[in-house]
Order: sequence, then structure tokens, then C-alpha cells
Amino acid sequence: MNAKVKVARLSIFSNTTLILLKLVVGLFTGSVSVISEAIHSGMDLVAAIIAFISVRISDKPADEHHPYGHGKIENVSGVIEALLIVVASIWIIVEAVRKIIAPSEVESISLGFLVMFISAGVNFIVSKKLYKVAKEEDSIALEADALHLKADVYTSLGVGVGLLLIVITKIHILDPIAAILVALFILKEAIELLLHAFNPLLDSPLTDEDITIVKEVLNNFNYVHCNFHDLKTRKSGSKKYIDLKLVFPQNMTVMEAHDVCDKIEEQIENSLKNTHVMIHMESCEQCIGNKLNNHEDN
Repeated sequence: MNAKVKVARLSIFSNTTLILLKLVVGLFTGSVSVISEAIHSGMDLVAAIIAFISVRISDKPADEHHPYGHGKIENVSGVIEALLIVVASIWIIVEAVRKIIAPSEVESISLGFLVMFISAGVNFIVSKKLYKVAKEEDSIALEADALHLKADVYTSLGVGVGLLLIVITKIHILDPIAAILVALFILKEAIELLLHAFNPLLDSPLTDEDITIVKEVLNNFNYVHCNFHDLKTRKSGSKKYIDLKLVFPQNMTVMEAHDVCDKIEEQIENSLKNTHVMIHMESCEQCIGNKLNNHEDN
């Protein structure tokens, strides 16, 4: 079992436990902010399940029906997770507004306060593990799941502080106000995640940093080739695809040019993890002379 699948399973287990804990305490105390956190964790659980399924599918090799692999399933899962957060945020705001219109006192505040800080601690640990593996494996699905839990850390702390303020001030309307602030924060995170996950589905290029690395490798071999053009890049899940045309002197043999292409592809793939490079060779009449031999003579 690979690291992505293991950490995705951990996220499912932790979210399931926290949902049950928050839901029981929220219903017992009558706190809409605690119940909103239970709903938020419910969305986290759905996100964790989607992430778990997507990382298993994304690692499947290319086949007849998916010649470029299954990597984009991670981006699809990221978009779904973001939309789920939006739905949860709207639901929380609606319920909080109802609580403001028809206020009621929150009971057993200390219990809700304790659960919120336990939740924040658990999610902090799990989100750190998710972020670590997401960075190592370049997984947008795990990054989205980690973002869910990161948001849960802050929102749980926010609800906990809100309950603490109720104890100090005896102003119970602070509970739905805290819930609305939680929802607005979650909504902001959802929009950022949606943009991050959706862009690769449109075959947007790699980052400027990645493209700079590719150009630096190509320029390291400019003593051999004459020029490169039509550099195209895209990303599918954790896989990066680079396509370009490389121009060689007319009198260079195919074997010599092919050897140069192999070296360039190897250097790029060593510099950028999970990268596939496709180089198309072209010949230029104006570029006469064996540049490779001239370089070796020097």
C-alpha cells in the first residue's frame, strides 16, 4: 500500500470519529456552531473518501481508453470537494441566521468547548501528515483533503473561542455569529481550492518555475542543437507533460540527434518529478556544421 492510500485512510478514520463526537455534543448542548462543525466534518469525511478513491485510481497506468493515464481524476475530486464545501457553508449560514431570529440558550458550554479543541488538535496532526504526503507525491486530491482539515482546525478554534466568550459575557447570540464567521472562512477556502483544482482540467501550463527549469536544461545543450520552439506543458494529477520541437544541424545524423534528445529528456525528468517529455526532431538548412564535434574539439 503506497503512502497516498495510507494517509487517505487515516483521514477517513479521524473524520468519522470527530463527526460522531461533534454531532452528539452539538445535539446535547443545542449549539448551532458545534452542529455546524459536525456538518463541516461531514463534508471533510466525504472529501476524504473521494480523495481515497481518486488516489487509488490516479496511480493506474495508461490504458487503451486513457492513453495519458488517470491523473486528472485527482483534479476532478478536488473540484467536487470544493463544491461540497460551498454547499456546507451556505447551509451553516442559513441555520445560523435562523438561530439569530429565534435565539435559544446553549447548554453545557464547557463540553462543547472541550470537543472543539480536541477536534482542532486531531485535525492539525492529520492535516500535517496529509500536506507532507501531498507535497512529496504532488497530489492535488490529498492537498484538497488537507485543506479541508486545515480549515477545520481554524473553525474549531473559532467555535471554541465563541463558546468561551458566551461563558464570560452570557451573550448566547455569539454562538450563531461564530457559526457565520466559520462558514465565511470555509467559503473562502472553497473558492481557492476550486480554482486550484479546476485549472489543470483546462490543460493550463506548468508553473513558471517548472518552465524555467525546462528551458535551463535545453540551454545547457545549445552547443548541440540550433533552437527549440513550440514548447507546450500541461499537468494531469501529479503527472507533468512536456512537448517541444528541437532543431538540429542538417548534417547531424539521426542517431546523434536522438542521443541528444535522450540526454535532455533524462535531465528534465530528473529535475521535475513525475514528468514525461516528448521531443520532436527537426532539421534546419541554415544550421550547417556538426556543432557537437566542434564542442568536443574545444
